[in-house]
Amino acid sequence: MIIVTGATGKLGRRIVERLLERVHADRVGVSVRDPDKAKDLADRGVRVRQGDFDDPASLARSFEGAEQLLLVSLDRTGEECVNGHRAAIDAAVQAGIGRILYTSQMGAAHDARFQPCRDHARTEDMLRATGRPWTALRNGFYAASALQFLESARPTSDIALPADGPVAWTGHDDLAEAAAAILADEARFEGPTPPLTASAALDFDAIATIASEVTGRPFTRTVVPDDAFREQILAHGAPASAADMLLSIYAAARHGEFASADPTLADLIGREPTTFRAELERAWGV
Repeated sequence: MIIVTGATGKLGRRIVERLLERVHADRVGVSVRDPDKAKDLADRGVRVRQGDFDDPASLARSFEGAEQLLLVSLDRTGEECVNGHRAAIDAAVQAGIGRILYTSQMGAAHDARFQPCRDHARTEDMLRATGRPWTALRNGFYAASALQFLESARPTSDIALPADGPVAWTGHDDLAEAAAAILADEARFEGPTPPLTASAALDFDAIATIASEVTGRPFTRTVVPDDAFREQILAHGAPASAADMLLSIYAAARHGEFASADPTLADLIGREPTTFRAELERAWGV
């Protein structure tokens, strides 16, 4: 059996759907905080069990009988994130799972400027220390994040953000397809995969050009100093920690931490990954 955590989330749900296209539902299980949100999966024959990262005993039960576990990384940072992942990895070892897979990120490193990438590096260390087979899916930075950053530019046609660098913005659907292929043993990686990314890395200057072409109206790119951008975020009521984390994305991009564009994702899904232009057209309905 293949168990997927976070199966009601944006990525986890897509992975389960793609997995069900490859294997029978009785080979798939999900570990979710709220089983009611996965009722439709249960109705389709998927094993649904409650599993809470803050309750290790529940994780051990939800992982019972699994040959593979896909640990979808938590939407937390720092010690809270790493401790949750540690609980899941310990429960997986206790359950005797043969292979643990984990949704890591390109740029995962102990000296990364972006906190989640440091969390991913620590989680990969824990997986390595189990002595069991493991795979870290080094996912590209989500294209959905770039689309979110662009929202304020839609009415103004001015992309006013801190200085950045090329980022291989990658779609959730493509990453879900790749994860499902690996879980279904269409491909296998030991340890970290190569970066699973779109075929091109773009900075916001390039994105401004794409937005202009897609919408038929000119978009400009204005570089906002980091300090001024941070003050804007704080003025909207965000805590300082959130402002600093957001700024660290741009700092990491400036230093090339998300710039790799690798062919592995295309090989896994059997086609070129969705371009950022296509993601933007779909999101903006143009």
